[in-house]
Amino acid sequence: MGRLPKTRTRTASRVAAVQALFQAEQAGDNAEAVIEQFVRHRLGVLAGQDGFEDGRIPDAEVPLFSRVVREAVRRQDVIDPLLVDALPADWPLGRIDPVLRALMRAGAAELSMTDGPPAKVVINEYVDIARGFFTGPEPGLANAVLDRLARSLREAEF
Repeated sequence: MGRLPKTRTRTASRVAAVQALFQAEQAGDNAEAVIEQFVRHRLGVLAGQDGFEDGRIPDAEVPLFSRVVREAVRRQDVIDPLLVDALPADWPLGRIDPVLRALMRAGAAELSMTDGPPAKVVINEYVDIARGFFTGPEPGLANAVLDRLARSLREAEF
């Protein structure tokens, strides 16, 4: 299997970030420890293999992956209240599936980056990732929440 196009390597980076944020929350690990574990054991290709064994993400860009994870953890005290405000009133953040919560935190972190891709690109990427994890209404919820966040964080783009 060849390397993915640049846009897909960015998607792989975001998938890895969601997984890392999920792991950090579940295990109580700090961002740097999880980033190191992923860089050492989950990202990149092992010699003689196609790269997708044992949950590996061979095409992730380490700088983007690391930046999203660090930003989501560093700014979680700002991001979580934004997510609470963007969620329907009957869906407290703690009730959200932990993978979906990690995905929304990663998306919010990336939307907070003023030098990142356009908001609509970020939203589409994370909704596509949500479709990879969920078959129910979760991708729609992720879309609604990230769109609401984007409109407040990047008002000029709308």
